[in-house]
Amino acid sequence: MISLPPGIIILVGALALPLLPRSAQAIGALALPALSLAQLLFLSQGVFPGIELAGLSLLQVRVDPLSLAFGYIFHIAAFIAALYALHVRDTIQHVTAMLYVGSAIGAVFAGDLITLFIYWEITALASVFLIFASRTQRAYQAGIRYLIVQIGSGVLLLAGILLHYHDSGSLSFDQLIGPDGNLSDASAGVWLIFAAFGIKCAFPLLHNWLQDAYPQATVTGAVFLSAFTTKLAVYVLARGFPGTEVLIGIGVVMTLFPIFFAVIENDLRKVLCYSLNNQLGFMVVGVGIGTELALNGAVAHAFVHILYKALLFMSMGAVLYRTGTIRASDLGGLYRSMPWTSAFCIVGAMSISAFPLFSGFVAKSLTMSAVTEGYYMLTFIGLLIASAGVMEHSGIKIPYFAFFGHDSGIRCKEAPWHMCLAMGVAAVLCIAIGWFPQPLYALLPYPVVYQPYADFGHSVTQLQLLLFAALAFVVLKRTGMYPAEQASLNLDTDWLYRRVAPRVIRQIVAASRQVGRAFLQTGSELGRTLMRLVLNHYGPEGTLARAWPTGSMVLWVAVLLGASLILFYL
Repeated sequence: MISLPPGIIILVGALALPLLPRSAQAIGALALPALSLAQLLFLSQGVFPGIELAGLSLLQVRVDPLSLAFGYIFHIAAFIAALYALHVRDTIQHVTAMLYVGSAIGAVFAGDLITLFIYWEITALASVFLIFASRTQRAYQAGIRYLIVQIGSGVLLLAGILLHYHDSGSLSFDQLIGPDGNLSDASAGVWLIFAAFGIKCAFPLLHNWLQDAYPQATVTGAVFLSAFTTKLAVYVLARGFPGTEVLIGIGVVMTLFPIFFAVIENDLRKVLCYSLNNQLGFMVVGVGIGTELALNGAVAHAFVHILYKALLFMSMGAVLYRTGTIRASDLGGLYRSMPWTSAFCIVGAMSISAFPLFSGFVAKSLTMSAVTEGYYMLTFIGLLIASAGVMEHSGIKIPYFAFFGHDSGIRCKEAPWHMCLAMGVAAVLCIAIGWFPQPLYALLPYPVVYQPYADFGHSVTQLQLLLFAALAFVVLKRTGMYPAEQASLNLDTDWLYRRVAPRVIRQIVAASRQVGRAFLQTGSELGRTLMRLVLNHYGPEGTLARAWPTGSMVLWVAVLLGASLILFYL
């Protein structure tokens, strides 16, 4: 069993889940990541023997510190999410969730690009069923759009792999650009691979599938989705494009633009999706800087982000499960009915805000230190503003509007015991990593000598930033300048291709039809005119159809013969 590729136990087990009684499928899904993690703990680092397929040498498995870090957290997240979903009696959800988990784990251990592509597509196909499982029209439509984007990413990836293989003759999944990090000198295949990774990572203008689809997923499905797809993208960027400087600018934009949308959004799960975009930006910046400290920061941030983002999605999922709504305008005062859930949510909020002694602080500090060491001052300022924004929309808005704020009058039960247990496990890990970061640092790709609490001034500065962000929220709220929570539809850039683009296309099609009709009408008129001319000459009443006198014809023949003789003797 130890020699099996990572993730295979979960993939095979997922296919076997339907054989179990429906009441036992949730337990089976919970056991699969535990068994797979036990196998992973005994795997030795290195490259597994490859296989020959259609003349191609494929290295299906590569185990190194980078893949192990993501492999460990993917297993932990899968176990927590499966525990959270213990009440689900839907075979499709359990099977597709485990297929999704197994393929994501397989992808981070893929040693070649073809194996990566296969797992890449399985993640797309399996994850969409976690959206369809909501069984609403909006979920179906969002799922179709999500699937189109994810399959499109796969098509770009495959095209890039083929072009890259044609240019380089290699399918190995290693760094795809030179050590200078200059993407402009890369081949077309590498550019296509980069675009495929960017779609999966929700780069700006390519991000809307995330806010469109995740809030439509089931209560439990959203927890799985928050953990794997985008973090798989961070992994492949760290593997294939470390030190690519364009990623620094992309990452800064990713941290900043979601702040506005998250602050005005009424759907709290969609707020978490914008927050997810923001957090991905910090990781992308770390990958773009590309130093050992920065890459450690990106990996550490991905590790802890999976935990506290899952915790926040679980807390909001519990609210949705018990109240039937997740709109801030409909919620408030739930701390009385759901004290445990509110406490766990606060832990997640403090972690994502990077409070000292919480997991977000010990991870984000690595990236911020790498930024200052590289003298990226504009980047540092951008990330500082983004950090204050995180406090506004995730650290304060999520718990405040859901559990505190005005009393909505909703009285409900606390979340089921297994949901509370799953949230409790994630919360304990968020606190434990914040207090004892060294076990996390030991999992990172490069040796870590950084001590997050050695510089007391750094902790004080972070607390000051968070304090002023909280003060800004209070002032804006008291003065009525903070956007009120109300049922509304907020337009994002997807409005351009979901509303404007179809209208423009319809207008172009309508104009083309008018031009076509005018062309056909003009052609018809021209044809009738030509026919009239032909009939005038060749028709029954035409010139050539007339009867000519015999003498006239003889005269013309004589003239033609005479002209021929003259021309012949000239």
